[in-house]
Amino acid sequence: MRKISLTVIALAACLLVGCNKQKEEQTEAAAPANATAGLRIAYVEIDTLMANYQLCKDYTEIGNTEADNIKRTLDSKQRAFEQHYNSMQQKYQSNGFSSQEELDKAQASLQKEQQDLADLTDRLTNSFQEQQLEYNQIMRDSIQNFLKAYNKSKKFDLILSKAGDNILLANPQYDITNEVLKGLNKRYKPSQEVKEKLKSKTEAAADKK
Repeated sequence: MRKISLTVIALAACLLVGCNKQKEEQTEAAAPANATAGLRIAYVEIDTLMANYQLCKDYTEIGNTEADNIKRTLDSKQRAFEQHYNSMQQKYQSNGFSSQEELDKAQASLQKEQQDLADLTDRLTNSFQEQQLEYNQIMRDSIQNFLKAYNKSKKFDLILSKAGDNILLANPQYDITNEVLKGLNKRYKPSQEVKEKLKSKTEAAADKK
């Protein structure tokens, strides 16, 4: 049997905002004091954003729930197939088949069941992966659209994403993560679809208790 690998949402967006370069006035107050030789740069900690931006948290929770549902479905189908296989094996070993034709039909049925399970695995896996790409795009768009509006007043030349060690060294005064995170969460309003999916998970969890 082929196995599927289901992953949760993993967003590593490169948030690069290019703005019109203007001469900075000394009296202008941008979020961090980071005007350097006419070039204004800031960065955002992606890990912090992923862990604390409510939109990311909601879609991660939805993705985990969908992955769990797929796993339960496939595990159930796999168990049913194994039971069918074991039953046929026992019948064969005890000479339970009355003819070669009956045996051939049983084997064909088993092979079809196995192929159906493989097809279902591929279909659910591909659907899940496509959905994760869609979720990731929603998150990227949300962050980038916010930064475009945010940067109209801040006027940074570059806003970089910092994930892991992709930026080897950065002065903390250029870190605008908390300010961006606060603005994102203030603006975020979950869609009706997201509300319903989160509600369904909550109700399903309550039913198990």
